[in-house]
Amino acid sequence: MRKLHKKYQKPKRLLDIYRIREEKRLKIKYGLKNMRELWIAKAFLRNVRAQARKLLALPQEIRVKKERLLLDKLISYNILGQDAKIDDILSLKIEAILDRRLQSIVYRKGMAKSILHARQLIVHGFISIDGNRVTSPSALIKAEDESKISYYRPVNLKDQVMVDEKGSNS
Repeated sequence: MRKLHKKYQKPKRLLDIYRIREEKRLKIKYGLKNMRELWIAKAFLRNVRAQARKLLALPQEIRVKKERLLLDKLISYNILGQDAKIDDILSLKIEAILDRRLQSIVYRKGMAKSILHARQLIVHGFISIDGNRVTSPSALIKAEDESKISYYRPVNLKDQVMVDEKGSNS
């Protein structure tokens, strides 16, 4: 069994009023359940920025390959544009990450009346990606999967094998 690790870090100063106000604004705007979801997104952004800073310290010939991998990952999530450079990673904001969550995309596509309604639809299993039910509102969606988001339609009962009360197949 693998050991689970935290995906976030708590802020060093928990009672910083300016940080709390900013986090509360983001929590309301993006319909987050709690601050932990925001801290997870911040940790993702922090890790990506750290990778970019490490790449800038490498020699040019080694840096090119690894830089392309990092940029391709962020481009596939549509966080950065196609013509992005490594400096664009360092100027990313947390809103860029929060905009790529499934909850935000469902609301933006007009499938839900509000951002909280989008969260409820996802958690209760009414949203699917390419026919597969997704119940995690915090899932980061790739650009290619964005057009495949739809309402979940269960398989037709005629296609399923019916089992009678005795347990035998009919």
